[in-house]
Amino acid sequence: MRAPLKLALWQCAPAPLDVPGNLERLEAAAREAASAGAQLLVCPEMFITGYAIGAPAVQALAQVVDGAWADAVAAIAQRHQLAVVYGYPERGADDRVFNAAQWIDASGRRCLNYRKAYLFGELDRSQFVAEVQSARTFDFHGWKVGMLICYDVEFPEATRALALAGADLIVVPTANMADYDFVARSLVPVRAYENQLFVAYANFTGPEGALQYGGLSVVAGPDGATLAQAEREETLLIATFDEKRLTAARKAAQHVRDLTARRNPPI
Repeated sequence: MRAPLKLALWQCAPAPLDVPGNLERLEAAAREAASAGAQLLVCPEMFITGYAIGAPAVQALAQVVDGAWADAVAAIAQRHQLAVVYGYPERGADDRVFNAAQWIDASGRRCLNYRKAYLFGELDRSQFVAEVQSARTFDFHGWKVGMLICYDVEFPEATRALALAGADLIVVPTANMADYDFVARSLVPVRAYENQLFVAYANFTGPEGALQYGGLSVVAGPDGATLAQAEREETLLIATFDEKRLTAARKAAQHVRDLTARRNPPI
């Protein structure tokens, strides 16, 4: 039996272009999350720089995966002894820029870097290049975990690929607008249920330029239950995952990992 896993979703207002200020805010959030006993802190999409900052700013600010921001976050993770997932603009080896999120553990080790596969609207497409990757997971305190970014979770095949790769938990840094509350309230719990895994969806709240983020960060369980959900205000949302809920959900609905049934439906 695996030990329970406790995480914190940080629902905060964006602070576009203020990288030093955002790293200071991250330090404070990590301190609070660690004090609450969390082993993982998940930030929103493009947290380091802000999301709706325009292509010129994205190009000017983007950093490589192991750049100064990664070092700064690793130091925060080590100081507070918890893992951190943060969103940022990543400059690839070929100078293309991706909407990325990186998972750094409590030792400061870079565990997983994920690039957004499905770009939302002209704003996303004008700033970033998409990249479709294989479903990548790794072991975190005995739990198999993976990542998606915002719009990715709205495509069932993205979540299903991670489920078939054995994921127990998917974390989703997000910058979702208030017009799309349905995603946090309904779609995320459905994704968790239909794949029998946990989904942790961390959103911004408040304005950024012309955008109004909707908050409603949510943690959904493998049985489709909403385990924790924020409203519109800034908050640190805490949730705990346990083996019992995961086992019961997978026992009740075995079709996700039954490849024979999925490939041979009745006619």
